[in-house]
Amino acid sequence: MNEINSEKDSFSHVSVMLNEAVDGLNVQPGGVYVDGTAGGGGHSFEIASRLGTDGRLICIDRDPDAIKAATGRLEQFGNVTIVHSTFADIKTVLNGLSVDKVDGVLLDLGVSSRQLDTPERGFSFHYDAPLDMRMSQDGISAYDIVNNAPAGELVRILSVYGEEKFAKNIVREILSQRSKKPIETTFELAELVKNAYPMKARKKGHPARKTFQAVRIAVNSEMEQLERGLQESFDVLNVGGRLSVITFHSLEDRMVKHAMSQWCKGCTCPPDFPVCVCGNKPKARLVNRRAIEPSEAELLDNNRARSAKLRVCERIL
Repeated sequence: MNEINSEKDSFSHVSVMLNEAVDGLNVQPGGVYVDGTAGGGGHSFEIASRLGTDGRLICIDRDPDAIKAATGRLEQFGNVTIVHSTFADIKTVLNGLSVDKVDGVLLDLGVSSRQLDTPERGFSFHYDAPLDMRMSQDGISAYDIVNNAPAGELVRILSVYGEEKFAKNIVREILSQRSKKPIETTFELAELVKNAYPMKARKKGHPARKTFQAVRIAVNSEMEQLERGLQESFDVLNVGGRLSVITFHSLEDRMVKHAMSQWCKGCTCPPDFPVCVCGNKPKARLVNRRAIEPSEAELLDNNRARSAKLRVCERIL
């Protein structure tokens, strides 16, 4: 969900792969669509612009700041409903609106530039701020995890969510520091990570990048949210409806790729069976066989889009 901020509005932005992601939905006038990660409303605005007056767009976000921004940006459209929730609960959201099925769902994952560039939200190691990282601005924070999680859990978080090979070194530094005083700020955590890194490994970007990603994912239960949200999003699609998903790191992309592969899979019988006995039929087809990546022109305008990948599938059963 990385974005470019404008001078006019700190939550205005140019959304990553805007046209590619919305094109993937194949928006039809009169259809019903969901932007499950509304953010500042960039993708939502484009969907609403293509819908016409007979269609409907439902925008969901768990960040109260995003809800305010999207409400302002989309106020000109009379067929847009904005809901403060999470895309992982899309079925509950739609039930509350008396909507059964939709024609498309867009998910733009990860953290937005607005969240990264608001120091007090505590998402970035570039600003000195309280450790927070809560997208919903509610629940456990990065401070709670860094200062209270057992050593083994911290190693798991950094190893799995950050794919950090120096996880044990970093956790040793964290344990040593928090035994003296709590780790309270982003700069304190970033400095601990830097100290835990071998000198030779400090040349490939900021040493704290993977740790901050991992802690953020844990704080917001992002992988659990994604797993549930993908299935719920697919379940609410009409036949012919599409799911368009933008990811920003390999863990997300692998989960999306696997889910779509499973939906597209037909017979699961062993290869040596003479006839199919499972009766499984593909429920979806891939709109693009390979993930779509940002164009060179987009990368020149927005370096934060460099790791983005877009996958789209269409429900056929």
